[in-house]
Amino acid sequence: MWLGLVISGVFLYFAFRRIDYSELWVVLKEVRLWWLVPGLAIYFLGMLGRSWRWQYLLKPLKKVPNSTLLPIIFIGYMGNNVFPLRMGEILRSLVLKRREDVSISASLATIVVERIFDAVVILGFVLLNLGQLSSLAGILQLSGLAKWAAVIFLLGLGVFILIAIFPKTAAGVIHTVINKIIPERWRKSAIDIADRFLDGLMSLRSPKDALMIFLTSILIWLFETGLYWSVSLALGMDLNFRQLMLLNGVVNMVLLIPAAPGGLGTFDAAGRAMLEAYAIPPEPALGYTLVLRLALWVPVTLIGVIFFLREGLKWTMDVEKLKETSKKEQG
Repeated sequence: MWLGLVISGVFLYFAFRRIDYSELWVVLKEVRLWWLVPGLAIYFLGMLGRSWRWQYLLKPLKKVPNSTLLPIIFIGYMGNNVFPLRMGEILRSLVLKRREDVSISASLATIVVERIFDAVVILGFVLLNLGQLSSLAGILQLSGLAKWAAVIFLLGLGVFILIAIFPKTAAGVIHTVINKIIPERWRKSAIDIADRFLDGLMSLRSPKDALMIFLTSILIWLFETGLYWSVSLALGMDLNFRQLMLLNGVVNMVLLIPAAPGGLGTFDAAGRAMLEAYAIPPEPALGYTLVLRLALWVPVTLIGVIFFLREGLKWTMDVEKLKETSKKEQG
């Protein structure tokens, strides 16, 4: 957590250095906020797409309606925005366990698969739209980074698909490793958690379901780019959709760096740097990034807080109750 705060501090310095704040204020005063309305509507369609995709991933475990999953996704995104270490993902699994009695480790596996598909799509956005940069050095640098990241995430996805196709073999290998490296008193718990995690990967056994998850992931990120588009119109910027796809991809690549909640600093520095690469001056570039941050952060967080409170959850976690839940899950 402290490392994340330090990293955020460094990136905030780069985001706000050499800025004429009077010019930045002029940019922010001229924002046409009504343009954010269609962008947010498109973005919320993407959130609905996320709940639909999660329903596919959970299908081998339990059929959970979208009406249940959508509020949980808002709670999870709120958690990522306000808690350190992306604890919103854990929060999603805890709430799903509470509501539908789905194993925490199995639902976490589905969330890991989600994130891998997301990473593959945003890396695709980067690689397919590098031509929008005018700097050859920037193209080569981003291309190399994106290709290496794509290889890593595709390998991870490939491993998960193989595990889903050959679950007994995978379970045997994992049990052997656990028995060799984990002390005896923790082995049963570790094996139980690993088995439930493997259950969460079973949606990848169906090529049809895997393809649907991938196509839905593309649609989700196109919808999110729609919010980037509306913010560009709100600030009167002449950015085409492919430039915005590249911006979206790069910003989310940088968000993989551990930082304070909500990608504080990393998001802002990456957004400004990319817009300056499009020959946009520093003040409008930072202004765009700040407005986009508010549009992405405020509505989702407020809705997530509402669902969080309606769920009867508290901001502090009862450790004893969590231990009790874990013991029950282990049998």
